[in-house]
Amino acid sequence: MTAHGQISTFLDALAAERDASRNTQLAYGRDLKDFVAWLAARNASPDTVTKADIEGYLGHVAAQGMSPATRARRLSAIRQFFRFAFEEGWRADNPAIRLSGPGKSKHLPKTLTEDEVARLVEAARTAGRATERVRNTCLLEVLYATGLRVTELVSLPVAAVQGDPRMILVKGKGGKERMVPLSPPARASIADWLAARAETPGQKSPFLFPSRGASGHLTRNRFYLLVKDLSVAAGIDPSKVTPHTLRHAFATHLLANGADLHSIQMLLGHADLSTT
Repeated sequence: MTAHGQISTFLDALAAERDASRNTQLAYGRDLKDFVAWLAARNASPDTVTKADIEGYLGHVAAQGMSPATRARRLSAIRQFFRFAFEEGWRADNPAIRLSGPGKSKHLPKTLTEDEVARLVEAARTAGRATERVRNTCLLEVLYATGLRVTELVSLPVAAVQGDPRMILVKGKGGKERMVPLSPPARASIADWLAARAETPGQKSPFLFPSRGASGHLTRNRFYLLVKDLSVAAGIDPSKVTPHTLRHAFATHLLANGADLHSIQMLLGHADLSTT
């Protein structure tokens, strides 16, 4: 089996046995292909690589100035790949078993004030074409009301919000489901968007925020760029604002207004309270 064939088999197993998300599969795939290309340039392959070779690659990655978090993820991909290779009998040993890598730096995440969030929502209501304004307002109101991850938000099925629910069921990382409440402004914006969406010709998509792309729904990258545009319209430094910043704002403002940490953990879908 070729190196790329081995990577493909490993990713399939990662999805089937560990229910790895699509984003994790894509990230690990990119990491391992970069590793294999680096090996090939040195006349090596996953079948022949040694611990010293892997350490050389990790040094190469560090020299490129990649963040500790990215380097840690690459090491994780390599470790899991060679553990799988050993279990499958592709190799008689595991060259990555005793490797150590950089720890992730710990820092408080960026967030926004309540006033800045209000300005973003107001920008969504006033910037762009009529249908876009209704959709963008719905996106921001739902994100700020629920703290959803970006992928969870853009891939929401329309069925989840029909009937003016007070809470919606969300499928998160690892296929885990959780219930999150909707605020009155979020419910109102959803009702407005569903009405506008119904008047748009050809809108038969199962997704709340449909797109003509391959995924069938608004992409994470498109929403990222949209939030940047809205931050400019709101007079907020765009370097401060990302979709994930709004997730942080959701949690931070809940905590500041008296919510307990365990409740916030459940709403965010964190498996470990220390992450929260």
